[in-house]
Amino acid sequence: MPSGAPTPRAVLGHIERLNAIRDLALSPEVGQHLHQNRLLQLAREAGQTAVYQLKEYEQARRHGTLVALMIETAATLTDELIDLNDRLIGSFFTKSKNKYERAFAEQGKAINDKVRLYAKVRAALVDAREQGRDPFAAIEAVVPWESFSSSVKEAAELARDQDFDALSLIGEHYPQLRRYAPALIEALRFRPAPVARELIEAVEVLREMNRDRLRKVPQHAPLGFIRKRWEPHVLGSDGIDRRFYELCVMAELKNFLRSGDVSVAGSRQFRDFEDYLMPHPEFDRKLTQGELHVAVPTSGAAYIDERMSLLRSALDQTNALAREDQLPHAELNSAGLKISPLENSVPKEAEALRDALCSMLPHVKITDLLMEVDRWTGFTRHFIHLKTNKPVKDPSLLLTTILADATNLDIGKMAESCPGTSSAKLRG
Repeated sequence: MPSGAPTPRAVLGHIERLNAIRDLALSPEVGQHLHQNRLLQLAREAGQTAVYQLKEYEQARRHGTLVALMIETAATLTDELIDLNDRLIGSFFTKSKNKYERAFAEQGKAINDKVRLYAKVRAALVDAREQGRDPFAAIEAVVPWESFSSSVKEAAELARDQDFDALSLIGEHYPQLRRYAPALIEALRFRPAPVARELIEAVEVLREMNRDRLRKVPQHAPLGFIRKRWEPHVLGSDGIDRRFYELCVMAELKNFLRSGDVSVAGSRQFRDFEDYLMPHPEFDRKLTQGELHVAVPTSGAAYIDERMSLLRSALDQTNALAREDQLPHAELNSAGLKISPLENSVPKEAEALRDALCSMLPHVKITDLLMEVDRWTGFTRHFIHLKTNKPVKDPSLLLTTILADATNLDIGKMAESCPGTSSAKLRG
């Protein structure tokens, strides 16, 4: 994912590159009938192949390799676009909250002065009532009436909303959102789950407004996705506020993408679950012709009947063992089920011996241990070169790379921690 602070310019740059790939007129169905692992393998091969080497490929292989690279690149750009938008929206909320808290802290002295003044006024009013004196005279004895009147106005300006919410300040980031949001929602195609259908209808309304250059949100625009927190800002006395409506749509879109209720066509991380499955027409055809070749019944009723039969058989066997009091480590009777507690079968002497033996063993490098296991099993023969299909020449480099992947350590960091090894050698 992109590093550094997200900017609208970065989003627009990704959109430009994504559109350039789409301009190649690749059909959306390209790659759907190829296994994803094979597609990824072709893309990785293309990424490690020089241009002059691609020219040496036969035409069909060269075209297929380049198409796979374009599909994977488009998926990467799409995921990075969504990530950039996520981080930008998050930064809007963070900056608004920080500004809100800073303003409150700066006004702390003024607020404290008002509290102290009103505490004195309250004490004067209580005394005036108890003694039957004029309350207005009691106030003027504490502070001149003009000063008291102006302090009330100042207190109204210092007062925050009841929920103490910084959302009102997020409207200041609308110009920044407008720099990239129209291009973003035009470039991506969203597929909603039923719970998010109204939100995606709102996205379509924004698309139409951008295309027609409309400033006012139409009255028929969807509103059901708006949370109570947003309602006071989006729905005003003059109708729907354009700024807060668009900000709300983009913020909720971020949330629905995170929850998986909205998928994106061409994405890898936010892919529609249906895309992982066999297309419905092909599934129906194979089901009718009996060509599914699955290890379970293809009928839901047959599968349930089979599972219920196995369950009844297991329950009958359990009942029979219970009647004969032969359940291992358990007793089942009218009082209920009683399970015998597990006992520690390892004596303390054995634990002490284990510790002593471990202290006697020499410390070995984990790569040396892997090489010894490889001499027993020969498992490295299954790791072949991506392009030549030949076994690796240096098993130690292969095992170091496997170890980096197993420990989630970056190749560069692994190279830094292994003297005599470079990132280029590990990637080769």
